[in-house]
Amino acid sequence: MKKNIILTGFMGTGKSTLGRLLARQLNYKFIDTDSEIEKRSGKTVADIFREDGEAAFRQQEKELVEELAQKQGLVISTGGGLVMNPQNVQNLRKSGEIVCLTASPDEILERVSKQPETRPLLKEAEPLEKIRELLQQRSSTYAQFRQLPTSGQSPDELTTRLLEMLQFV
Repeated sequence: MKKNIILTGFMGTGKSTLGRLLARQLNYKFIDTDSEIEKRSGKTVADIFREDGEAAFRQQEKELVEELAQKQGLVISTGGGLVMNPQNVQNLRKSGEIVCLTASPDEILERVSKQPETRPLLKEAEPLEKIRELLQQRSSTYAQFRQLPTSGQSPDELTTRLLEMLQFV
């Protein structure tokens, strides 16, 4: 059985970048939950939030997680808030190992600043303060998972560390 590897954590911690590298190395399929929801709905996450509301987006996340938890051989990169729903966590744990990627607030801001069109957080008057606030709100949820700090390391170094952590090497 090829257990799934689920990467969670705040935006800008490297979930998608690391997830793609890891999937390629393990010959697993890579799924980014936000991208998958966008593909299925025909709308961007920002449009779903604006037009349908956060509750509609969270429902789509929940349904996608239920489907993915029935599969194996996946590297799943979750949206940062997906694990705030305990049911999502329970479903994901059935199919694999959840690892939370972390980075400092300053590094998160630097990374997401490179993608201003897809990062609504950057429209905040004080984005660094908003990052700190959201990290604080999510800290107890994120703390329940294995942690992999990503600050100051290359994606290749992180892939190696993650494989070692999960005992794939």
